[in-house]
Order: sequence, then structure tokens, then C-alpha cells
Amino acid sequence: MKIFKLILKNFKRHKLRLSLTIVGIAIAVMAFSLLRTVITAWNAGVDIAAPNRVVTSHAVSFIMPLPISYRDKIAKIPGIESITYANWFQGIYKDKNQFFPRMAIDAETFFDVYYEYKVDTSIYLDAMKKQRNGCIIGKKIAKEYNLTIGDKMIVDGDIYPGRWEFEVVGYYSGKGNPKVDETWMVFNWSYLDEQLRQSQSGRGGFVGWYVFKVKDPNKIAEISDAIDKEFFNSYAKTKTQTEQAFNQSFVSMSGAILSAIEFVSFVIIGILFLVLANTMIMSARERIREYAVLKTLGFTTSHLVLLITGEAIIISLVGGSVGIAVTFPIVDVLAEAFARIFPIFIVANSTLVIAVSFIIVAGIISSLVPLYRSIKMSIVDGLRFIG
Repeated sequence: MKIFKLILKNFKRHKLRLSLTIVGIAIAVMAFSLLRTVITAWNAGVDIAAPNRVVTSHAVSFIMPLPISYRDKIAKIPGIESITYANWFQGIYKDKNQFFPRMAIDAETFFDVYYEYKVDTSIYLDAMKKQRNGCIIGKKIAKEYNLTIGDKMIVDGDIYPGRWEFEVVGYYSGKGNPKVDETWMVFNWSYLDEQLRQSQSGRGGFVGWYVFKVKDPNKIAEISDAIDKEFFNSYAKTKTQTEQAFNQSFVSMSGAILSAIEFVSFVIIGILFLVLANTMIMSARERIREYAVLKTLGFTTSHLVLLITGEAIIISLVGGSVGIAVTFPIVDVLAEAFARIFPIFIVANSTLVIAVSFIIVAGIISSLVPLYRSIKMSIVDGLRFIG
């Protein structure tokens, strides 16, 4: 208890230096947490991939289409529970700089395979099936553009040229799951196919990729091999892989950027160590005579360890706690501002664990130099010291 009182007294001795140190640590922890959150958001598609979901795309490139006739052949492969397909549509809605995914889907099966996307089947999905140009949008997109049921969405096609008119017939959500992307706009693939057959001969009858659920995830490799062998001799060969691997292929394109961000995040942690170590070394230098007096009074090495390390850890924890506390509102603001770039932008538990671990380690490491000096110092030398 006496040691704890001494720690508190030392903690509050130099309020200005203490405040600046806490601010420095808080900024470092906040910056580290934000950068790690960017990395987490970039990898969100990989992290939330369902373990029982598999994607079949063109073997040459994802952008090359596959015939719609492949659907029935894939569905016959043993072990497949349900299958759907989709087509990347994109286009420009209001502003070419405003990005959010726009896709043509099979309304009958899409939400069965993507079961984490919650939609009112009896109202919204039925309305989409009945209305050829009906579309369902995520709750975030509806909120951002103030779209309600019955509103028109006019999209200027780029991949598929023309002026496309869609009508909002429903919404989907993640039902409180923050990892579900609520920024998609999906519409009937049949509507796209009809228009292409009429206006762009040769482009009808194709989909972008197939997605299916398997009954036993342990048999994914076997099922994938069977599908790719089925179409090995066709003009459109396939590449079948888990959804996680499929999503990872997109993330890997930005591997250098992510590595740079990760490197900077750990450099910031290094700065945290230096800030705190500097404070502790300065404090210890000022208190050398006090430590000598404490030794004279019978304080042991373990007492000094508790005194110096305890102060360093408390300073680090206070500064780190402020940094983490500030991170959350900043992330909320950034999540709104960059919703289309990072539809899933949240502070991951792993980020918090790493941050807290570094905070504690920083407190311990920063106390090593002053600890070594105080332990090795003789009482006589300490009493003679003039700082």
C-alpha cells in the first residue's frame, strides 16, 4: 500500500510533463488503431467469408463471363446444397466518383446462398421477382441517398452501355451484424439478360460467376476439382475456390500498400516506446538521491521495481486508454465518410488486444533503464549525485 501511494505521488509530480507524455501516447495508440482498422477493413471480405461458400469463375480472369448453361451442370455435382449466380454491373449513379457495388443477381436463390443478408421475403423479395427492373438496396445506401420504396434509380451503364432505370422495391440489412456490407444494389439478372439480347447481340446468356453452398466444407476441394474437370475441355474453363480465397485474390492486388500501412503502424508503436522511455529516464534521473534514501530506509530491489515499473505502466495505461477511447468516435466518423470505400469499418477485437498488449509492454520496457541504474547504484553514489 505504501508503494502504491508513492507511485501515485510520483505520477502527479510533474503535471505538465505527465500531460504531454499522456497526449503523446494517446496519439500514438490512436494512430496505430486507425491504421490497423484500415487494414482490417481492407481484409473484411476475406474475414467474413463463409466457410461453406464456394465461387466458380472463369479460369483466365474474373472479368470474363461464364455461360448460364453451366448452372444446371454445377448443381448436379454431388455435395452442393444450393447455387446462385451474379453479374457485376456497376455503371454510374448520380456521380461517377460515388462507388458502391451494383450487381445483377438471381432473385430466386441469391439470398439463400448469402444467408447473412436479411431481406423480407414476403414483401421485398416477392416484389423484386414480380417487377423486372426492381432492385433491392442495402440500408446504408438507402440512408445515404435518402431512397425509399418506389424511388427510381437511373444508372448510366459503362460495362453495359445505355441508360438503365431501376425501381427500389426493398431493402436488405445485416440485422445488427456490423460485418455485413449494407452498400450493395442488386437487381434481376433476367432483366439485364433480356435487354442485352435485344440491344447487344452476343452478350446475352452469360453470368459473371457462380456461388454455391456445400453440405460438407471438408469436401470443398473434391467438389471444386469435379467442377473444373467438368468444364476443362470447354471454351470457358473454370476456376473454383473457396469464397475466402476468391476474396483474398482481390486483396492481394493491394499487398504492397497494406504492407506499407502495417509497417507504419508498428513504427508508431516504436514512437510510443520512445516517448514513454524518455519520460521515465528523465524522472529517474531526478530521483536518484530519493532512491538512495529509500534504500537507506530499507527499501529492497523488489520495492524499487514496483515503484518504477508501476509508474511507467500507469502512465502507459492512462495514455493508451485515452487513445483507444478517442479512436472509436473517430472510426465512427470515418465509417460514415468512407462508407463506399470501406463498407465495413469497425475497430476489430484483435486491434484492441494488440494495442493493449503494446501499451503494457511499453510500460515495462520503458522502465528497464531507470530500473537498472537504480538497482546498480550504491547508496553513497546516489546521495552524492547532483542531477
